[in-house]
Amino acid sequence: MSMLRPSAKSVSNLMRMVGSSCTCPAHTALGTTHVHGPKCSHRRASAQTPRSEYAFEMATSTVRVGAGATREIGMDLANLKAKRVMVFTDPNIAKLQPLQTVVEALDRARVKYTVYKDVRVEPSDTSFQAAIDAARAYGPDAFVAVGGGSTIDTAKAANLYTVFGDAHLLDFVNAPLGRGRAVDRPLLPLIAVPTTAGTGSECTGSAIFDLKSKGAKTGIADRALKPMLGIIDPLNTRSMPMQVRLASGLDVLCHAIESYTAIPYHMRGPAPENPLLRPAYQGANPISDIWSSHALRMVAKALPRAIADPEDLDAQDTMTLAAAYAGIGFGNGGVHLMHGCSYGISGLNRSYQHPEYPTEHALCPHGISVAVTSPAVAEFTASMNPDRHLEIASVLGADVTNAKREDAGVVLGDALRRFLQGLGVPNGIAAFGYSTSDIGALVESILPQHRVLKLSPRQTGAEQIASILERSLKNY
Repeated sequence: MSMLRPSAKSVSNLMRMVGSSCTCPAHTALGTTHVHGPKCSHRRASAQTPRSEYAFEMATSTVRVGAGATREIGMDLANLKAKRVMVFTDPNIAKLQPLQTVVEALDRARVKYTVYKDVRVEPSDTSFQAAIDAARAYGPDAFVAVGGGSTIDTAKAANLYTVFGDAHLLDFVNAPLGRGRAVDRPLLPLIAVPTTAGTGSECTGSAIFDLKSKGAKTGIADRALKPMLGIIDPLNTRSMPMQVRLASGLDVLCHAIESYTAIPYHMRGPAPENPLLRPAYQGANPISDIWSSHALRMVAKALPRAIADPEDLDAQDTMTLAAAYAGIGFGNGGVHLMHGCSYGISGLNRSYQHPEYPTEHALCPHGISVAVTSPAVAEFTASMNPDRHLEIASVLGADVTNAKREDAGVVLGDALRRFLQGLGVPNGIAAFGYSTSDIGALVESILPQHRVLKLSPRQTGAEQIASILERSLKNY
């Protein structure tokens, strides 16, 4: 997979030139905060120093959990007085029981609806726009999403751009790839019915897609996008192919780890001038920590069981809850380098097609692309919070009784490699066709992911990302 793109070194030189006039932590690769130091020239140039972040918020969807709870959705929409519902799903789920259950519930409640079946697995800007155009033409008063994160994220985008009917797709997309406009008025009701146990999208205000013109994944992140209700019905995950179960479960694992190890919220940077501008991804905080650490413990036990035995329904049910728990955690705390690197890895993929994914296009599943860099990321971030990294390693089965804090990165990195290898995860990014010659293009694709890179506990530039990718070429 040879690409004629800038090298990691050239990108690094550019980044170094940008930050060369200042050596405070806000501009160095190894700093621990995003706040300018007291002697920073950038700080002195400001007429008024911004106040550092001092608050965090907790926002999540209402969730309803229970086997068979999907059958209530017709009554939910009738209670909302919905008269024109748009149901989103993908071509595969359109043939399966979860959609049939939703449609039957709507029919019983005599709620009028249409079904949009053209959601793309791993959405692109083109597929998002097609869904937006269909929604604007139909004019719904409520939305339903039946599927995995791709479907739920597509429905979020359709909802947003139906309410903001004159907006361009990039208006609300995260800066710098988009304009980062804030959502300043309520959206229409959206009910999410997840059919995978992974993305946690039923609990978050994020919608992720491939921006093909830039060869990178990006997205929209705003609390206003979160569904009003997520129906977590374990019966809807029974039809998942094993590789989909694996990829979605790995996404839960990394959501939990990244949220738990993100930069603390009060070190993220200045407080917003208006609370409307406080990002959904705020950094580690006392409430997100609870949800993320518990989700981690659930995944460590349940995911290997769910992969080893397709009939282990208890493990499957545990994973549906773990996905929601991690969704609440990272939906407010955020993710960082594992996800940041994954957006380049999957966005530049041109040939790799993961087994058991019924698509006609090249596809590296999100959870797989996130997990393959997790050992190298853990080795890089551990120095900023070694105790938490050792705690995670212990949860994953490592004996940390005599481990030294300075060895936390190696201990967790090795624990993650054993965990991933035991699950049969592809052996690093080389398995997707990447080589050392592709590192520069991958770095260029990853650097614009400001929304997540800024939550790394260590400041991260081109050199650090290149090193993570090099160490992730092969994991075992």
